[in-house]
Amino acid sequence: QIQLRESAGGWVQPGGSLRLSCVVSGRALSNFNLGWFRQAPGKEREFVAAFRRSGGGGMTYYGDSVKGRFTISRDNARSTVDLQMNYLKFEDTGVYYCAATSGSPTSSYLRREDTYEYWGQGTQVTVSS
Repeated sequence: QIQLRESAGGWVQPGGSLRLSCVVSGRALSNFNLGWFRQAPGKEREFVAAFRRSGGGGMTYYGDSVKGRFTISRDNARSTVDLQMNYLKFEDTGVYYCAATSGSPTSSYLRREDTYEYWGQGTQVTVSS
């Protein structure tokens, strides 16, 4: 069993940047594939980014709407997974969740929320002028 806790989100103007961090405790981070998802009001949860565990190749994946603007990174020694968000848009507003899963899911399954066993409580990001 592991626990995930996201850092506080916040408010940012369009075009600005924000960095989210998620601390993972309970087991070594290196055992897990990590993901970020988000949910806007009235919408379904959406895949943002994923980072495959090192033993599975260590590749990163991004949702089409954030590719080129967001970067996922992980620090196994500090047990954190970060999401650097640049050139933020109004439509990036939502509650952001970090998630973790063990094993070796395919890249397609890493984009699905039902792949992940462990979730943080979520943190609000608001992009507004």
